[in-house]
Amino acid sequence: MTNFYRVGTANMYDSTLRNLSGRQATLVDLQEKLTAGKRVVRASDDPVGAAQAERSLTRITRIQTEQRALEVQRNAVAQAESTLGDAVGLVQEIRQLMVAAGNGGIKAEDRTTYANQINSLREQLTEVANRKDTNGMPLLGALGSALAPFLGPQSSSPSYAFAGQPGQAASTGNGLTSTLDGHSAFMFEPQRDGVYTADVSTIPNGRTLTTDAARATDLSQVTGDKYQITFTAVGAGATPGTSSATYTVTNLTTNVTSAPVTVPDYPSDKPVSIAVSGVPGLALSINGTPAANDTVSLQPSDSLFGSIDAAVKGIGGAINNNAATQAVGQALAAVDKGLERLHNLRGYAGELLNRADRITGDQSSRAIQLEADRSRAEDLDMVQGISDFQTAQVGYEAALKSYAQVQKLSLFNFIG
Repeated sequence: MTNFYRVGTANMYDSTLRNLSGRQATLVDLQEKLTAGKRVVRASDDPVGAAQAERSLTRITRIQTEQRALEVQRNAVAQAESTLGDAVGLVQEIRQLMVAAGNGGIKAEDRTTYANQINSLREQLTEVANRKDTNGMPLLGALGSALAPFLGPQSSSPSYAFAGQPGQAASTGNGLTSTLDGHSAFMFEPQRDGVYTADVSTIPNGRTLTTDAARATDLSQVTGDKYQITFTAVGAGATPGTSSATYTVTNLTTNVTSAPVTVPDYPSDKPVSIAVSGVPGLALSINGTPAANDTVSLQPSDSLFGSIDAAVKGIGGAINNNAATQAVGQALAAVDKGLERLHNLRGYAGELLNRADRITGDQSSRAIQLEADRSRAEDLDMVQGISDFQTAQVGYEAALKSYAQVQKLSLFNFIG
């Protein structure tokens, strides 16, 4: 017995349309992903992949923001490093003029000319130290300062002051400090630098008495007080042809005078070098031929600017070669210490620039990694995408053709 089955035309029509609509929707979806180049066009396509891609994009955006900030900081540090380079050049030029002014064969007028040149360069140095960045902020403002960090010369003591908070701001893992500690470069601290200036009382022509630069032997003992060394007695020694000298050391800050110190006998016809004791943390030698009531005054230098001003005053006002030699010797020692501090800070600035390069390299590597993570999470494999699209297209075309052919069939075609 033969079984006959009847399929309702309306039911077949609805089912076929649903299948065709599904295939068309799939084809449109594949086309959208193919043209966008993304596997995940909307979060509903793959919630996990969409979340991973969003996290990667957020981190990439943060890296870009940090890089923009780093570039601003790098430019500020580069300006500060250039400023320190200009300062070093000025100080070296000042040093050359000081050496020339110490020549015993020049006239007083020549020394005055040198002093004026040094003073002009010192004014330029102050301007350089107060230089600002493109935003009007001091490049060497340390932890925070006035718009002009270095004040001076002032009529009161100290002659120069730093109008701010000394110290070097720390850099972060992804950024740099925007300012450098100018205080450490231009200002002196007794317990840190031990820079003292020695002034000798007026020595008549025909006699010499100078000192070398005060040397810090123990910075922890340096007090920062002012001192005066006074030769209380100079006379004949115990042996013929020798002399003997006695001196005291007075702390002018506390007004305390030490017990007299007697210098061992020395040849009367030769200059003597006297190693002074009694100044805490400092060593000083007095060279020449001392006489009774000669004095040597020691006072801490507050800054490189102040030391240069003292040199200008000493060189320009020197009444003889002895005074000029003393002024130049003290100034050179202070300038050399200042150059050391400038070089140290400039080296630190150079390291900050190197650090910026390393941070940029690290950030670039992270950005590449994050971009790869984002791509894996949402980008489309184009070869696979084209293959899927073509497969869906062929399937859709086949469904349309089969539907069209079935629609042509009718029982009336076979009824005679």
